Amino acid sequence: MKTPLIALIAAAACLSAPVFAQVQGAKPEMQAPAKPLPARSGHVPANGLNYYYEVHGQGEPLLLLHGGLGSIDMFGPLLPQLAAGRQVIAVDLHGHGRTQLGNRKIDLVDIGDDLAVVLDALGYEQVDALGYSFGAGAAFRLAAQHPGKVRRLVLVSGGFAQDGFYPEMLPMQASVGAGMAEMMKDTPMYQSYAAVAPDVSEFPRLLDAMGELMRRPYNWADDARGLKMPVMLVFGDSDMYRPEHVVEFYKLLGGGQRDAGWMRENMSPNRLAILPDLTHYEIFMAPELVRTALPFLNGESGVKSWAEQTAAAN
Repeated sequence: MKTPLIALIAAAACLSAPVFAQVQGAKPEMQAPAKPLPARSGHVPANGLNYYYEVHGQGEPLLLLHGGLGSIDMFGPLLPQLAAGRQVIAVDLHGHGRTQLGNRKIDLVDIGDDLAVVLDALGYEQVDALGYSFGAGAAFRLAAQHPGKVRRLVLVSGGFAQDGFYPEMLPMQASVGAGMAEMMKDTPMYQSYAAVAPDVSEFPRLLDAMGELMRRPYNWADDARGLKMPVMLVFGDSDMYRPEHVVEFYKLLGGGQRDAGWMRENMSPNRLAILPDLTHYEIFMAPELVRTALPFLNGESGVKSWAEQTAAAN
């Protein structure tokens, strides 16, 4: 596989770091461990599709959504940590993993509605949600369109508008299509899909559908302003999104408007995390992600104000 195609696929589809590392020739011992077995799994019909899901662990429910051209399996390294204190509901999104493509176009607005149906069918009135990249878009749409379903929301490496990407990435994303499928047959990207997909012949159609999705302009600024639940944005310091876009997203949520105050009295309920030494292509499997997101999802903060520290010392 030639380097330009590697760059194009990585930029377009937000693939897993283990997969990208394999393409670059990483040693087997560097690959991610296998995903743990679920407590239960199955399929749920939603608006003409048949979504595959898995449930891991016990505790407060957490909806977990993967990146483009990936599946639940992308979170294998982090699932044990997340499921140690949470009931994780992981879903293979439209056309991905064990969920077939069908005849519908891939559209994040539609997927947001689908996820509400899936959660209802599984008996979850409300969940916390954590989505990465393509999955962040799906989690965003679920929260915007069905706000009562989402208590707290973590968006990992996800933007609110198409122009959030670095400009040079847009033509690479626009080039994704079925014509790339044959060149990818010997790559782990295709092989990981083929290992679980119910119909591997759909892979070229999946590439076409994802390319069409990424060519479609969008700007969800108004929806971002309208989110009422606490939201955490998480990015790598070397992410595929421009820093200006990251800051603008946080400001749309009400953060970054003024000094927090000595007593934290002016703090926004929302949070922004920039994790150092991470790119878009490995942040979803970084242990720092769990350590950053879980306290927020649990409504916890170990930070004390200056006044509280002074009172405790006296």
